[in-house]
Amino acid sequence: MNLPRLALLAALACTPALAQPVTAAAFDLKRPEIAAFVNEVASRDGLSKKDVRAVLKAAQPQPKILELMSRPIEKAPVPWWQYRDHFLTSERIDGGVQFWNEHREALERSSAQYEVAPEYIVAILGVETKYGHVLGKYRVLDSLATLAFDYPPRQAFFRSELEQFLILAHENKLDPLTLVGSYAGAMGAPQFMPSSYRRYAVDANTDTQRDLWGDWDDIIASVANYLHEHGWAAGEPVLSEATLAGEAADGTDTQRVELNETVAGLAARGVRLDLQLPPETAAVLITAEQRDGPAYRVGFHNFYVITRYNASARYAMAVNDLAQTIAQRVQGAGAP
Repeated sequence: MNLPRLALLAALACTPALAQPVTAAAFDLKRPEIAAFVNEVASRDGLSKKDVRAVLKAAQPQPKILELMSRPIEKAPVPWWQYRDHFLTSERIDGGVQFWNEHREALERSSAQYEVAPEYIVAILGVETKYGHVLGKYRVLDSLATLAFDYPPRQAFFRSELEQFLILAHENKLDPLTLVGSYAGAMGAPQFMPSSYRRYAVDANTDTQRDLWGDWDDIIASVANYLHEHGWAAGEPVLSEATLAGEAADGTDTQRVELNETVAGLAARGVRLDLQLPPETAAVLITAEQRDGPAYRVGFHNFYVITRYNASARYAMAVNDLAQTIAQRVQGAGAP
């Protein structure tokens, strides 16, 4: 089983025009870890060693990616209100209303099939790529190879994703030398990593392709499927505002996105919610700093599900707030 040779050879011929500007020497395929990777992938996945080497030979290390990995926005030392302002802009809100109106039928279909609220599908696409308008500027091959071979903290993860990318290119007849994405190798409007693309992408219109760049039926269904497969519970809450009595937050690890509390347990420590929920409801207390001082929120099961898309609590709060704002506009006044 070989990578599509005609596509591969054509891509190799025109790589200089499509790739990033060369910022470092090409990868040395004789490096022990790269040679071992080629052998392992060929043995495990039935791909041709020759084709795998040809793809990796075209990869260009990107030092800028290593710099970006050290300071992701989700972990930036800024208060929640400032992080929120970055994502809840008029551009993203207006764009979300427009997107919903333009793709209402596909959203309603996927929402019903996967039992996921449509506003959260829209909001994830808004946070990730501004509804497909910002898909990333790095070749996926360069990103994954750089992180797989030159980023020791997470090399195992990114070597696995590089392997998944090579398999995906073969399965979907994609050109591995021209696909672009984020600096971490996420692809398409939903910004799926290769393993997520292979596992969760959906061919919603049965055209035999799972296209996460240009087919909005596939894109919308794939995001819904991702949330569904991670346990989204239809009709259940995501977040609640919370007020704390006295020193109720002492000893609480508010940055851990784990449902390690219950509503009853939080209430016993003086945490009051805006919602009425069963006392056994699993929950997590989260810091949500405002301009005028400390503030807190409580996340529930569906909040945790959003963090399976991105492990940051701030990311999940931004998705929730954008979703609620867009839904209010669509279901209330509608598009301007």
